[in-house]
Amino acid sequence: MAERERSHTRPLGGRFVPTAQVLSAPDVHRALVRMAHEIAERNGGLDDVFLVGLQTGGVWLAERIAEVLAETEEQTVPVGTLDVAFYRDDIGLRPVLPEAATEIPFDLTGSTVILVDDVLFTGRTVRAALNALGDYGRAKSVQLAVMIDRGHRELPIRPDYVGKNLPTRRDEMVDVSEDGVSIGTLVAK
Repeated sequence: MAERERSHTRPLGGRFVPTAQVLSAPDVHRALVRMAHEIAERNGGLDDVFLVGLQTGGVWLAERIAEVLAETEEQTVPVGTLDVAFYRDDIGLRPVLPEAATEIPFDLTGSTVILVDDVLFTGRTVRAALNALGDYGRAKSVQLAVMIDRGHRELPIRPDYVGKNLPTRRDEMVDVSEDGVSIGTLVAK
């Protein structure tokens, strides 16, 4: 969970306390490389493929996937960022944090968009992202890449590319960074 969401999740201003590390930094890197190869293979190359990282946790992942694709496929894939705060259907149930910028400097019409996020949980963030993407053109297709799929879906959303499936309890938190993936809890400061 990204730091800005953590600051507004109960306990308010809580501190993430990891209880177990499930992926190391090399594991995260291997998963990113594998997902990048799968993206290139599934799409028959990278023509008209755009990566859009969801603020905040998916942005660095999208950038790293683009770096891997540039190295392995020798082709640059444009990367954008998307903040879905005002597109969520649970405004009032969770904080609205519109501090992160949306930057999609390309027209999505007719392209393949790969939405990238750190953790897939209920699916509500992805639903909001699908609604938000419509403001930037009508994509030919939208695919979803996540580092962690933790289950507990509330909507019929399925990722196309997954770093790791990680069954969790609803009350657990998952923290994804370049240093690894940890499960833990939020405790009051």
